[in-house]
Amino acid sequence: MNVELLWSKFLTEVKDDLTSLSFDTWFKDTQLYKLDDGKAFIIVPMPIHKKHLADNYSDLILSHLNNITGTNFELVFLLKEEMEEEEKKKKETEKTQKKVEEAYISNDFHEEVGVPHNHYQSNLKSEYTFENFIVGNSNKFAHAAALSVAENPGNMYNPLFIYGNSGLGKTHLMHAIGNYITKNSNRRVLYVTSDQFIQDFIGINKKDEKGTNFNYIDFFKNKYRNIDVLIIDDIQFLGGATQTQQEFFHTFNSLYDDSKQIIISSDRSPDDLKLLEDRLRTRFCWGLTVNIFPPDFSLRTEILKKKIIAGNLEKEIPNDVVEYIASNIGTDVRQLEGSINRLIAYSAMMGGAEITLDLAIEALKDFISKGLGEKNDIQRIQKIVSEYFQISVEDIRSKKRSSNIAFPRQIAMYLCRTMTNESFPKIGTEFGGKDHTTVMHSVLKIEKEIKVNKDLANIIEKLKKDIGNV
Repeated sequence: MNVELLWSKFLTEVKDDLTSLSFDTWFKDTQLYKLDDGKAFIIVPMPIHKKHLADNYSDLILSHLNNITGTNFELVFLLKEEMEEEEKKKKETEKTQKKVEEAYISNDFHEEVGVPHNHYQSNLKSEYTFENFIVGNSNKFAHAAALSVAENPGNMYNPLFIYGNSGLGKTHLMHAIGNYITKNSNRRVLYVTSDQFIQDFIGINKKDEKGTNFNYIDFFKNKYRNIDVLIIDDIQFLGGATQTQQEFFHTFNSLYDDSKQIIISSDRSPDDLKLLEDRLRTRFCWGLTVNIFPPDFSLRTEILKKKIIAGNLEKEIPNDVVEYIASNIGTDVRQLEGSINRLIAYSAMMGGAEITLDLAIEALKDFISKGLGEKNDIQRIQKIVSEYFQISVEDIRSKKRSSNIAFPRQIAMYLCRTMTNESFPKIGTEFGGKDHTTVMHSVLKIEKEIKVNKDLANIIEKLKKDIGNV
């Protein structure tokens, strides 16, 4: 968030809690200089403001800042001349850092240390930007968080942890953040998968012509720590790689302590990454954790239309075909886009036949039948519970809170947790994007009810048998 807009909002809120005299005297002429390393730097007009605000208004300031940003800060009050002095020191540090970077990427440096020369590469894919990311209800929070980090890396949400099923846009958002930062600043951005990080770490064990690995260690540390933004995809694949986790722990700490931005993605929430060390999972929650949910019908339709427009297709694809694909292919964005390619190819094989609904049904029948045959266990459980309580599957996935729907929903969540290996966030996603804490509450409630309610226990047993026989 822009600090000027943030402070303007803060002043508007705090004004309501003060008399006009107190506000005009102590807050009216203040400015927010920056949010950095867990600290809020506030410029005040006179030395007396520093002590008076710290002694009398700290709790009020912190409360409003937390309400606006969702983050706790340490307050630092500065005079304007102190801020200018800090800026001067910062520029001198950046100038020195730039010289170091220029030396690092030069051929002479690599020839000297005996490591094959490798110019700095961000590994970013330029085609992934915020401009071509389709925003809908299922991903708008993740999109807003990603843009916030891109506009103010290292200061607002660090680390940013994005999780969700494969094919929902996590990688697109991560590249979009990196591309935005490189376009609008001189910060050094590095995107890698966790697999690449593992391979680079394994390379540390290589020996040079002198029989040592010091050069490769230096090369590894320069690659991963001499940067401003680290973007690492699919962090779940570090599970089981104990030594690599230890190195990533030290890399994380080094970057975080230097206020460098860290962005991480996974197919599950930090709490469900059981194969990762507790100290890593704890750090992943220091900043902001956001979930990308599967796209609803409206968003799937928009994604397909965007794909069609971007492809400059010679043939027109009617709306009824687009809606058919959006209704039947599933929620994986890659599969949605792939269905358009398959449809165009099928039309070409049929001698350039006009694309109609009948043609689409024929062209995509393998896609559709495969999708129906692979409905997951959660959907099966939802169907069986809905039929038992004589409500629709749409009701059980909805936000309706009437008792005749809410209670069966809680039972279905309980069965999903106890009869599948799915995580709380995954179950929440399949129930219309419910938060994982809602699922946890439902599971605990049913567990307690079963112990004291024999009728409910019998219903649960019958449902389990029905589910097991499907």
